[in-house]
Amino acid sequence: MEALVAVARIVKPRGLKGEVIAEILTDFPERFEGLQGVTAVKPDGERLDLKIEEHWFQQARIVLKFTGYDSVEAAEDLRNTEICVAENEAVKLDTDEFYDWQLVGCNVETNDGASVGIVTDVMRTGPNELLVVAGEGKEHLIPFAAAICTEVDIESKLIRVDPPDGLLDF
Repeated sequence: MEALVAVARIVKPRGLKGEVIAEILTDFPERFEGLQGVTAVKPDGERLDLKIEEHWFQQARIVLKFTGYDSVEAAEDLRNTEICVAENEAVKLDTDEFYDWQLVGCNVETNDGASVGIVTDVMRTGPNELLVVAGEGKEHLIPFAAAICTEVDIESKLIRVDPPDGLLDF
């Protein structure tokens, strides 16, 4: 199955013509310009190919209208559905930037090869993100900063860290 990246999550129907209101899950909302075909992933995992007829932004959300969804009842069927694009259609980032979904699942080890654990989440707490790393019997919060995360190899799913004293202490 093709790997997908969620760019929006439908919250509820809007109006009488089948429009839906969705949370924006991308840092690049401008990507909706010219976006026509998307894959919808329903909460039960069912995938639908949808065509965006029109879209517009409303406060911090987006309103989407899909071809063939012309009533409130039809739109209701899309509630809690994620709107996705193929992973290879994700906006290209600079070489030192990564999407959260690329980091989650990476093995983390120190520069000398000691295993720290696996990234389970990325927390945004201010200027730097924190990697949430599930280690053996302990969860570590590791700042995602170049001084600490000395190597990030997404293809090998490996992050090497040079932790300052005390960061990984139990």
